[in-house]
Amino acid sequence: MTEGKESPKMEIALNLGWSLVFIVIGGLVGMGLVLLASSLIPRLLARFTPNMDEHKEIARGNMAVAQYYGRIVGAAILGVSLVVAAAVLGGILAALH
Repeated sequence: MTEGKESPKMEIALNLGWSLVFIVIGGLVGMGLVLLASSLIPRLLARFTPNMDEHKEIARGNMAVAQYYGRIVGAAILGVSLVVAAAVLGGILAALH
């Protein structure tokens, strides 16, 4: 073997190790972003509708507000989750390439 060249098995192991690092770091950052979105989106929605207290309307049994609120918050969290998943997958593919 020549100096400075790694064996193919060593290169594969190194790539797998980096992909594992990207998975863990990307997963932790992703969880943080989803938690941040889970707390930020309801406050942002409340700011956009200043004349309505969504929590009070939901407690009174207003199903229209409950469905609207749930769909908006759920869609925002799902959107953030998809972006994070794509970023983590991109990191994995970059490490394995």
